[in-house]
Amino acid sequence: MTRTVTVGLDGSPESRAAAEWAAREAQLLGLPLKLVQVWDPVPSPMAQSPLLGPEAHQHRTEGIPREAAQGIRLRHPGLDVSTEQLTGRPVDVLASPAQEAELLVLGSRGLSGVGGFMVGSVGLSVLARTERPVVLVRAGEQAADEHEMDQAGIPSAATAFRPVVLGLDVVSPDDALIAFAFAAAARRGTSLRVVHGWNPPPYYAYGLPTDLELHGALERQEDTDLAEVLGPWRDKHPDVEVTAESLYGTPGSHLVDASRAASLVVVGRRIRRGPLGAHIGSVTHAVLHHSPAPVAVVPHG
Repeated sequence: MTRTVTVGLDGSPESRAAAEWAAREAQLLGLPLKLVQVWDPVPSPMAQSPLLGPEAHQHRTEGIPREAAQGIRLRHPGLDVSTEQLTGRPVDVLASPAQEAELLVLGSRGLSGVGGFMVGSVGLSVLARTERPVVLVRAGEQAADEHEMDQAGIPSAATAFRPVVLGLDVVSPDDALIAFAFAAAARRGTSLRVVHGWNPPPYYAYGLPTDLELHGALERQEDTDLAEVLGPWRDKHPDVEVTAESLYGTPGSHLVDASRAASLVVVGRRIRRGPLGAHIGSVTHAVLHHSPAPVAVVPHG
């Protein structure tokens, strides 16, 4: 069965931005686009109202994916677009189409006054449950936002894509995460910027005076480890220009800084099936809430 790029659609500005981003990504991937709208039946007290009852609510929501599909077909001729409406709680229902998708794309509300995401409980819950890559797209995201500035200093879809940024942990690097980032950069014809943030071990950091020689040795080791991880991938993808940065300090902060000049930020989420349930991770959580660029979260073992 052919996988699709699947969008969770609810008619909000952020979900419309997600659908538009997903349409462009589906074209880059050469895959169909599926718009999934989840109808969550209204609570029983509301169901007594003829204006807010279940039939009226369902009738309104049924038009959301149909209208979105019509617009996308006009803007992206030749793209295979399908729609599906499911019933239930979005958190529960979206998990199934997510597992069958190449990508699941969801919208996130932009933070007021500054670039970034306000990731809702539905998005975080779906993200934590699925074992497929999920992309979060902020409200108002435009095609030009992913591109370099033109001569007038304005982002333009006619210019090259901005770099793809990959957040990488060299202690436990994952092939699925790295492969996703290289592939994303390759299909955009852009470079890959790999950001690795590190801090000294606690027994170096606490209770000792600053040792510049020791810090330098740790820094060189982190640079070496990063180069060793990326070496085989550079050989596998010679057409992708790679810049690698091993930076002292909080990884999440460095990734958020890098995201301001990125077309896409790629981070990982370790899959946990233990009794404590799913966990997103502090670095990924920080990037999700503060990156002005779309964020792809790739689950891995």
